[in-house]
Amino acid sequence: MKEDISSLLINWYKLNARSLPWRGHSDPYAIWVSEIMLQQTRVDTVIPYFQRWMSSFSDIPALAAASEDEVLLAWEGLGYYARARAMHRAARLLQQEHGGQLPADFDKLLKLPGIGAYTAAAIASIAFGQDHAVVDGNVKRVLARVLPYTRPVNTPAAEKELQQTAHSLLPAGNAGDHNQAVMELGALVCLPRNPRCTDCPLTGICAAFKENRQSDLPVMKEKAPVPHLVVTAGILRRNGRVLIAKRPSSGLLGGLWEFPGGKVETGETHAAALARELQEELGIQASVAGLLGTYRHAYTHFSVTLHAYHVCAPELEINPLQPSEVRWVSTAELADYPMGKLDRMISRDLLKEGT
Repeated sequence: MKEDISSLLINWYKLNARSLPWRGHSDPYAIWVSEIMLQQTRVDTVIPYFQRWMSSFSDIPALAAASEDEVLLAWEGLGYYARARAMHRAARLLQQEHGGQLPADFDKLLKLPGIGAYTAAAIASIAFGQDHAVVDGNVKRVLARVLPYTRPVNTPAAEKELQQTAHSLLPAGNAGDHNQAVMELGALVCLPRNPRCTDCPLTGICAAFKENRQSDLPVMKEKAPVPHLVVTAGILRRNGRVLIAKRPSSGLLGGLWEFPGGKVETGETHAAALARELQEELGIQASVAGLLGTYRHAYTHFSVTLHAYHVCAPELEINPLQPSEVRWVSTAELADYPMGKLDRMISRDLLKEGT
């Protein structure tokens, strides 16, 4: 079965693989960048980001020399900003300890910030020709249907079992093509819904196809409901400029710039919550003057509704009570600061206002 699956996959891949900017060469850096960007992100979304990134940071030394703001601005819109910060830290580490090159060693790759087993296996197999199996959502889906695998695939136990199975199917010396083939099959043919089984090279050995169970597999462990947060942000002005603050480097949206504000607690009005947050963060007494707009965004694990208000503060001597960098900038300059999606929406509306 091993030989059948691998040969069928690779032959199909050679005929059907998409032409993507990170394919067709074995540059470890390009493969690293693409694999990090592709985590939980669609290929069509990644392509322009990858091209701009490689134009700005063509190699590891260039990435290592960049500032955090430059890196986050290039990443803005891709989400999961911890990925960009980890790549930046890893690049500086590689510059210091490995001559600006990725090591051709799986265990050494695993020690770099932001590189887990999946990314290390992708780099090791595709760039360095080593026999390491990759297991992502596409691979899990293909394996669950072909084998079949009838237990939930999104558990630690399943991760371990499917990793072992994927490794057992690798063709010695050609893991890179095999890995890319099975991921491509999952992306183009073995789809979560309405799989294109008539185009699949594995129908002859696929258990789900034979038993007409494609819609039942893979089995997923039920996830907890996604919480919803209501937050506020304040637009403070001084001499034609607006105030922005930099988030701490760690945590959600770490290192990005935002309009100050925070979460609305149970029983609080928007105005009361914003006044409290501005007092806690900046040490100022402020009152709400009017609504700029309401903005919504769904993250992977929660969703947010943000209400942005114009704010009046009699005394605008800012004394941050929490460790934070703050700046007064013109609305035109807001484009130079990396921001999360909601704060970028606010900045665009401010620019439209011409304030």
